[in-house]
Amino acid sequence: MKKLLFIILSAFASFATLAQSLDINNQEQDEDNKKQEVNTPVYVGSEKPSAQKNVRNFIKEGNQLYRSEKFADAEVKYRKALEIDPNNEYAQFNLASSLLKQSGNANPNEGKNPVEDAKTILQDLTTTGQNQSIKEKCYHNLGNLAFDQQQYAESISFYKKALRINPDNDRTRENLRIAQLKLQEQKKNQQNQEQNNQQQEQQQEQKKEEQKKEEQKQQQQQNKEEQQQNQQQQSSMSDANAEKILKAMENEEAKTRRRVEAQKAREQGSQRRNPEKPW
Repeated sequence: MKKLLFIILSAFASFATLAQSLDINNQEQDEDNKKQEVNTPVYVGSEKPSAQKNVRNFIKEGNQLYRSEKFADAEVKYRKALEIDPNNEYAQFNLASSLLKQSGNANPNEGKNPVEDAKTILQDLTTTGQNQSIKEKCYHNLGNLAFDQQQYAESISFYKKALRINPDNDRTRENLRIAQLKLQEQKKNQQNQEQNNQQQEQQQEQKKEEQKKEEQKQQQQQNKEEQQQNQQQQSSMSDANAEKILKAMENEEAKTRRRVEAQKAREQGSQRRNPEKPW
């Protein structure tokens, strides 16, 4: 599998071979540029050959810099070629390839994202480009970009479009097979993740339900204890009230007894002071 993945990752690293199929080889480039003359701007007099020669020279210089891994300098040369001939598909494709090699220079704060710029160029070439060989390689590279972002369904679509143009490209076919395997693996992982999420949700719900029952049990126990405490307090208050009432009754009885005894004592004293006369 690592060996297979290396094929995809090496798509950008081995652009020298890709560029050779486009314009690095001097003989092939001369022939390809002759084929492109219909699509190039119209020049007056001797300006046309001179301008086309400058375009070819800038592309050659860019390719030499690209091989030397001076990708930023190569980008400058390709852009100079496009200043003369904005519709030159070779310069556009090579510019995109040099930008892909500068992926580490992305700086969102400055609005600089070489990979996104390259992706835009490749997508435009698949829509407006006339060179089928370039369109095939654009689809291939777009497939690689999607693969690197784990967008396997999208990468499969791009690889299939590339193979419709060139069914004999074994590298694209192998990348397609790997992307299909990765997509199956991704879907399986997603299904497993969804199942795990469902299980976790069920476990959490079960845990919440158990916690709720435990809280209810604790609340019932607390209510029971509070009820018992209230009953004890009420019983204690009843006993205290009964004792208080009993004591009050005893005090009242004692007062009555004391009054009776005092009354008896007064009556007895009165009898002693007034003795009866004899007959």
